[in-house]
Amino acid sequence: MPGLDRELVEHKLPVKEGYLLVKQGRRRMYMETELKVKEEIERLVKAGFIRPTIYADWLANIVPVLKRKIGAVRICVDYRNMNEASPKDEYPMPMTDMLADGDAHNQILSFMDGNAGYN
Repeated sequence: MPGLDRELVEHKLPVKEGYLLVKQGRRRMYMETELKVKEEIERLVKAGFIRPTIYADWLANIVPVLKRKIGAVRICVDYRNMNEASPKDEYPMPMTDMLADGDAHNQILSFMDGNAGYN
């Protein structure tokens, strides 16, 4: 995040020892879908939500999910190779229903979506 000192906080992805980095081949898509994907990427870059990188060690494909009713596209990323290379989390997140039950005594419970409901 801009403004945070890297000595204070820095995000790193652990990789299992001996695992080779993967650069996936380009996924083909229809030209009209590719144009919608480019528009969505430009929107996310302009909003400061993502940023370009030049020398990526990992390369994962974009998987476009079309919202046919409104003609928009939702951008997902194929992280299967990265998930295989990452060690399993020893402390998984608690179940959603347990979290909701824990908040039952509160007056307000909000489920906020970050950006377009999937980030």
